[in-house]
Amino acid sequence: MKIVQANSSVLTNFDVLKFLESRGASEDSARVYGYLFGTPARGQTTEKINEFKEKCKKYDLAEAEVLNIINTRPSSIVGIYPLIENCDLRLGDTVEELVELVVEVFPSPLPAKTVENDAKTTNVDQNDNDEGKPENEEEMETIDGS
Repeated sequence: MKIVQANSSVLTNFDVLKFLESRGASEDSARVYGYLFGTPARGQTTEKINEFKEKCKKYDLAEAEVLNIINTRPSSIVGIYPLIENCDLRLGDTVEELVELVVEVFPSPLPAKTVENDAKTTNVDQNDNDEGKPENEEEMETIDGS
């Protein structure tokens, strides 16, 4: 890969995830893809990102602050404060409004781990209902000889 123009624009995690998907990267073949798939970028779209950027212009945030909000999708005031310099002075009471905007535009995606765990739970449940013994399993003798 060749860098055509350094620092021409900033990329959100969503942009990087879409680029990797277009290259055919999968969770097994690319660690970055696996990481990004577990972030809020997984549930974002270009339209939602553009909508958020437009709606948060009234807060007069720096581009890096907007990018950090998009990438981390904070859902509480506590999550917003470290992302915005002098948050209490600059936003005051509107910080709650900004949090509501984030939650409205970027709903919480289902965590990737939950999906995997549901699949494993289903397999375990199915195996628990098997009446027969698994293949190659020997019967164990109990202490009393039965």
